[in-house]
Amino acid sequence: MALLRIVEVSKAFGDLVANDRISLSLEAGEVLALLGENGAGKTTLMNILFGHYTADSGHIEVGGERLPPGATDAALAAGVGMVHQHFSLADNMTVLENVMLGTERLWSWRSETAAGRKRLLTLAADFGLEVDPDTPVGALSVGERQRVEILKALYRDARILILDEPTAVLTPQEVERLFETLKAMVAKGLSIIFISHKLHEILAVSDRVAVLRRGRVVGEVATAEADREGLAELMVGHKVSRPMVEHLAPGDPVVELEAVGVAPAGRGRPLLERVSLEVRAREILGLAGVAGNGQSALAGVLSGVLAPSSGTLRFAGEAVTRFAPRDFVARGIGRIPEDRHATGIIGEMSVWENFICEDLGEPPLFRWGRVIDGRACRDLAAELIAAFDLRCKSMEVPAKLLSGGNMQKLILARTLRREPRFILANQPVRGLDEGAIAAVHARILEAKRRGAGVLLISEDLDEILALADRVAVIHGGRVGPALEVGAVTARELGAMMAGDLGGAGEKLPEAVP
Repeated sequence: MALLRIVEVSKAFGDLVANDRISLSLEAGEVLALLGENGAGKTTLMNILFGHYTADSGHIEVGGERLPPGATDAALAAGVGMVHQHFSLADNMTVLENVMLGTERLWSWRSETAAGRKRLLTLAADFGLEVDPDTPVGALSVGERQRVEILKALYRDARILILDEPTAVLTPQEVERLFETLKAMVAKGLSIIFISHKLHEILAVSDRVAVLRRGRVVGEVATAEADREGLAELMVGHKVSRPMVEHLAPGDPVVELEAVGVAPAGRGRPLLERVSLEVRAREILGLAGVAGNGQSALAGVLSGVLAPSSGTLRFAGEAVTRFAPRDFVARGIGRIPEDRHATGIIGEMSVWENFICEDLGEPPLFRWGRVIDGRACRDLAAELIAAFDLRCKSMEVPAKLLSGGNMQKLILARTLRREPRFILANQPVRGLDEGAIAAVHARILEAKRRGAGVLLISEDLDEILALADRVAVIHGGRVGPALEVGAVTARELGAMMAGDLGGAGEKLPEAVP
């Protein structure tokens, strides 16, 4: 009998059917990979399993017993644990306090800290998840925080562990350690649902793959019989191929940073410390690093949102003295922001309004100064929707209703139609599916061929090594030397992302808090 059975589960949000009569099973000691495009229904299904959502129809069984709908406590009691992509840990509490949080009765006279510590250390030893129970979580690396999240689930006697994009912010070495941990967990009888858009990881870690498309299960395949091309086609419904990368002769520098620093708002280490780099025309410079090491501050400087406290920034050889987003747009700088929801679009505004929101009163979209020419704007929107294959019911709908992939296409269309000389591409494919990734990458490479210089900031080494001509690593607010992509391996970059510059063994400072 299967440990987990999802039986004919359906869930709709208004007219949107997120899950349509989905049935899946999971055996003890099995890793089931869940694959699908953005908006395919993966997250909704896992939220129903974990009790965050209530299904409209169907039911879920764990160990032959039905789970009551919409009851997270019942899911936890049945042995269902979930590790979200964005960790839910309290930075000011220790590892032990985080793990034990919520496991003791409110009316207990005292905390069973000694017993909790013993249990935590036993679990850590059994599954190779080394942690110091007394270390504040805020002092841990990203990989160490993930171990704490997994230990939280194991501490609650999880039999089924849901991992949502678990490698999104890990170095290659941390990914290897995670996979070793998963093998140890499976060997002890745990079952895992592994959600990822990285096809090579799914093929490396899973036993079986279930593919969702538009809320339905469109296929299940044993991993031993699967390949990347077949899974990508099953996921999007047609053949998907990543664009070919062409290494061109670079031109003159379009962006130069010389000893740029950014001081923190309060006390503490600088957000950026003496950063020097250059991005040349017709090249993509990849910037690799674990989240929280100064990428956001660097992106802020290069988009005019944040003024540096020291150093010099030059665009096309001209020193920048005024830091204002409007001026940066006028200089021919295009921006693909890190957070498409918060800073990439204005969710309440329509699709066509988002297309023109950086035009700032310029003709031909504006008349008599600041008056919007509605017809011209809608004509432009229609052209861009067709050119970038943006899928929406109407250009009049609020942009917040678009899928993640279509939001990114909107941002790309708005940015690239101006043919910028420099493009800041900050996490451009984060959370996107294989089809959307191929489309975004093709547009970035097209801009490079046209003559643009591109700074690609990404936590995904596979993306950087696939697209970039040169790569540098950022750690603790400092940037190492830029290297030719063919001259460095993913493991070497991973060591640099962890703070090891190589050579004399010099260590970069720890991550920016």
